[in-house]
Amino acid sequence: PIQKIACGANSDDYDWTSKVLETCFRSSPHLHGFMDGLSLHYYTIPGDGWNKKGSATDFTEEEYYTTLKKTLKMETLIKRHGAIMDQYDPEKHIGLIIDEWGTWYDVEPGTNPGFLYQQNTMRDAIVAGINLNLFNQNCDRVKMANIAQLVNVLQSVLLTEGDKMVKTPTYYVFHMFRNHQGAKLQDAVLEANEIEAAGMVLPKISQSVSKDETGVLHITLVNLSATEEEQMEIQLAKGTIKGVTAQILSEEIHAKNTFEEPERVNEQEFTEITVEDKRLTFEIPACSVMHITIQ
Repeated sequence: PIQKIACGANSDDYDWTSKVLETCFRSSPHLHGFMDGLSLHYYTIPGDGWNKKGSATDFTEEEYYTTLKKTLKMETLIKRHGAIMDQYDPEKHIGLIIDEWGTWYDVEPGTNPGFLYQQNTMRDAIVAGINLNLFNQNCDRVKMANIAQLVNVLQSVLLTEGDKMVKTPTYYVFHMFRNHQGAKLQDAVLEANEIEAAGMVLPKISQSVSKDETGVLHITLVNLSATEEEQMEIQLAKGTIKGVTAQILSEEIHAKNTFEEPERVNEQEFTEITVEDKRLTFEIPACSVMHITIQ
């Protein structure tokens, strides 16, 4: 069926969300404000503003962490816009639709500025993993999330040039997260170190866990650190472990795929996991995204 999505806020315009809901619910309090969803737009821009967003490929480690800190703002946006929506829709009939998100940098040198063409590195893969985990964790309110551009524009999953095509690091993150779709979110408690860099404090690990219709657990992890691995221990609260498989995307923060080197960054099998009773132990490398399947 057709869904009605109301035009929501850009970033932290909480007044917009309040006014839209107040107006719509005043006229139709018993029809969920005449809407099935309310949109939210937020792009991760590491630079100083719209006229100086920063390079997609030429960035310092400090700029890497600045990008991650700015993308983590998505959690605050979801919580605060969601709290306003709760005042009018406590049963969460209305979905928060995050239909524009991702990184936005200066266009690649020599390309048409109007086409918004940018490269894609492991930094973007980490951004994608963080956001997809946040969307999963808040799926009671976030009913849909769309990366706005698919090919060649902003944080795209594919780059093309004539008859050539390259899968970006972001592509592989989407591929590893695909099993969460249609699955049920599971409670998970995370204890992990923090990153202290350039005057910033960031969480080192991001996670979300779901169970699919066959009872298989899917765990996605992101190590935000540019340089340090993290020792991980996963303890199941119940059930038994019959089998474990894992995939990983891990490279240096500037690594990217090009038409000359299209396979530099790609998803690999990860086998360095020790299983003991209901516990998994392993080391997740720096700057990596991982998907673990537990039978």
